[in-house]
Amino acid sequence: MASNILFLPFRKTHPVSLSAAIKQYISTKYDQHPDMFARDLELIDQLRSAAILAVEPHVTGIRKIQAYAAQLVWMGGKFPIDIGADFTWYPALGYNTARPMSQNNLRFELANILYNLAAMYSQLAFSSIRSTSEGLKAASNYFCLSAGVISHLKTEVVPEMRSAPPEDMDEMTLESLEHLLLAQAQECFWQKAVKDGLKDASIAKLAAKVSDLYSVAGDFGIKSDTISSEWIHHMTAKHHHFAAAAQYRAACDCLEKRKYGEEVARLRDSLACVDEALKETRYINKAVLSDLNGLKNKVQEDLKRAVKDNDLIYLIPVPPKSELKTLDRASMVAAKVSKEVSDSSSMLGDHGEFGRPLFAKLVPYSVHVAASIYADRRDRLVNHTIIDELEGLTNKIHELLQSLHLPGSLQALEKPLGLPPTLIDHAEEIRQQDGINRLQRSIADTEKLKLSDHAVYQEGVRLLRSEEAADDQFRLKYGTQRWSRPASKDASPKLYKQIAEIDGYLKQAEATDKLIQAKMRENESLLCLLAGSDRDLEDFVPSSRRPTMTARTEREANNLRACLNDLSRLESRRKRKIDALRQKAKADDVTPDLLREAARLEREWPMRPLQAAQFEDFFDARLRRYDADIAALAAEREEQARLLTRLADANAAFGAARAGSDSATRQREEALQKLSAAYTKYKETIANLDTGRVFYNDLAKLASRFADDARAFAHARRADAAALEADLANATVASRQAAQLQQQRDEAERRRLDAETRHRERVQRESADRERDQLAWAQRQRERPQEAMQAPVPTRASVLPLSVEAQGNGQATVQGVWHPDMPIRFAGAGTGAGTAAGGGSGGGGGGAPEGQQQQVNGLGLGPGQSRAKDGRWDPGSGVRFG
Repeated sequence: MASNILFLPFRKTHPVSLSAAIKQYISTKYDQHPDMFARDLELIDQLRSAAILAVEPHVTGIRKIQAYAAQLVWMGGKFPIDIGADFTWYPALGYNTARPMSQNNLRFELANILYNLAAMYSQLAFSSIRSTSEGLKAASNYFCLSAGVISHLKTEVVPEMRSAPPEDMDEMTLESLEHLLLAQAQECFWQKAVKDGLKDASIAKLAAKVSDLYSVAGDFGIKSDTISSEWIHHMTAKHHHFAAAAQYRAACDCLEKRKYGEEVARLRDSLACVDEALKETRYINKAVLSDLNGLKNKVQEDLKRAVKDNDLIYLIPVPPKSELKTLDRASMVAAKVSKEVSDSSSMLGDHGEFGRPLFAKLVPYSVHVAASIYADRRDRLVNHTIIDELEGLTNKIHELLQSLHLPGSLQALEKPLGLPPTLIDHAEEIRQQDGINRLQRSIADTEKLKLSDHAVYQEGVRLLRSEEAADDQFRLKYGTQRWSRPASKDASPKLYKQIAEIDGYLKQAEATDKLIQAKMRENESLLCLLAGSDRDLEDFVPSSRRPTMTARTEREANNLRACLNDLSRLESRRKRKIDALRQKAKADDVTPDLLREAARLEREWPMRPLQAAQFEDFFDARLRRYDADIAALAAEREEQARLLTRLADANAAFGAARAGSDSATRQREEALQKLSAAYTKYKETIANLDTGRVFYNDLAKLASRFADDARAFAHARRADAAALEADLANATVASRQAAQLQQQRDEAERRRLDAETRHRERVQRESADRERDQLAWAQRQRERPQEAMQAPVPTRASVLPLSVEAQGNGQATVQGVWHPDMPIRFAGAGTGAGTAAGGGSGGGGGGAPEGQQQQVNGLGLGPGQSRAKDGRWDPGSGVRFG
């Protein structure tokens, strides 16, 4: 049924297994298994099916389309737009609605879904009962919502597609559709105003705005390649129609205000606008044409009455159109972008209108990258900036103590007999830890890890080298022009760069291992003593006689002991601080806060994929929790410097007080100092071996990843090489076949040319032979005597030219030649076997030989034919020529 308004048709599509593409992407790009999201995968397909099947104007279809669109927006922050599903959609407008368009693009899918939402709103407006005020309000609201979706599509979705938009979603088309929908919404308000009986001035303002909106829609439609000419003519006609309606209502207002001259002018302008609209009669439907004709009739009647009244009664001058005041506009509509469209993510949740967000527990790849970046920065800050600094300070203490022969010199004085308690504690610790075996096991474990890492690394290198050698062989075999794919190092420079990186790590670690093993061998004998029995230690540490200690010596010894105890407490406290700091870093799980930050970013930028760079501010704020530990380093340095200075002074005073000690005391002092240094190096070796084990475990992950990448790269390159080699082989076979075909053609051409040459030579020989024979014949003719040729005797036949036979000379008969004086006679039917050869008017004469024909004016009388008795031609006898 014809209508005076338009609606947007739905776009059509084909079913697509979006869940299969998402499942494949999760399998290849995430650490989580797709089966964790089995229900979500099922729901996304159900939502799409419900949305694409909502192609009937019913309010229930709105929620179906909005729910699927909201999930698409949410998924835009979880997955890339090229997720691996080809979405096929047919245009709804234009001249190519039967030609589908396919794109591997989530935003392309979202754009088409939102377009269908706009079409749903427009068709709901079209199907509303516009004969009532409530129906007109509902229709206008639906048109505004439809225009809002088109506006959102134009400003937010299409610019973010990263690909060419469909031909019916270009900027000009969307602008035209938006203004068309707003014009029809304003038209509903105008119609409601007329129905409610508002003042003419108000109705004129509403109509003028309707005309403006239709005009803008038509202008954009002309610039669009997909808005049909039918729609453009419709919008043009409606533009002039409502311009006429606005002037008519303004004229009615002038009549009410007794502005009779202006009334006539506006009615004339209204009639002119109607006539402009009626120029589109051929292209507009019956409903619009009926509205125009009804308006024209009304305007003509009122104009006739107004002109008559003004001419006879009022006599007010009619102003020209240029002096008429421009009508005011009253806009009652605007594009409404609903919250379900502009902020659809907020409608998702456990209690949200559109249900829970799908794949919410799927950690985006960018979040994994961000977590790795934060962990690396945190570990570098904690281990290198803080712990390495603290351990460096502790090493300075040990170096100073060793240079000052402490605490051996003090222990030798305090306990000249037996073993000092500190030495006994150190020895007991090594025995309980099974120190020697522990070191050997740690070295063996480290060596195994190193060999394993080296083997995995070498496997990856072997794969790359093998693939590179095979590629070089193919390039040598086929040539660089035919073997045109990139060289191995150019195809994956990052992978080949890792070869040197991992090799550098292994060489550096091997050098460190050798240094650690060398230190262990240097202290192995002393460690064996510490790990042995107390008797062995007592045998190694000589006893000395108890010296006589003066008050000064005892005072300085106590002062030095206090300094050593302070340093020992500082070292113990520092060790606990390092352990606590490591536990703090280990417990620093950034994932929950990172997911919350990612969710916040997704809400703020729903159409922008997350990137690790977006978390920089979060990283800086998170790492500030270690500012206190960094600030404590300065206090540690100051306290240690003060204690070391105090220790050096106390040791100097102690040395001056005990000057002149005997050789036995010095030997005991040296033995105790060696054992104390051996214990310190033991602790360092244990720490270094633990660090080495952690390093090789981390390197194992790097080497395994390198080997896996190398294996995948080599497999892909082999497959590519096989395909390329097959193509080259096919090309070689084709070229060989082409060469053979060309050779056959060349051979056929050569045989043709040979045949032509032989034919030409044969013709030339025959021509030469003929010329030679002709010359010989001519020579013989010249040599023969010539006989005189008798001139012919002219004769004249009485009726027909008869053949003249030479008498007695045996020459052939010579036929006569006809001339104008000779008569023409036609032969009649005869029954004899012969034909008269000569004969006059009586038909007698000598008989000609049987079968001989006479030529009569070019007509031949065949056998069985004869002249008619009266000399006339008998038509039944026929005519024979030749």
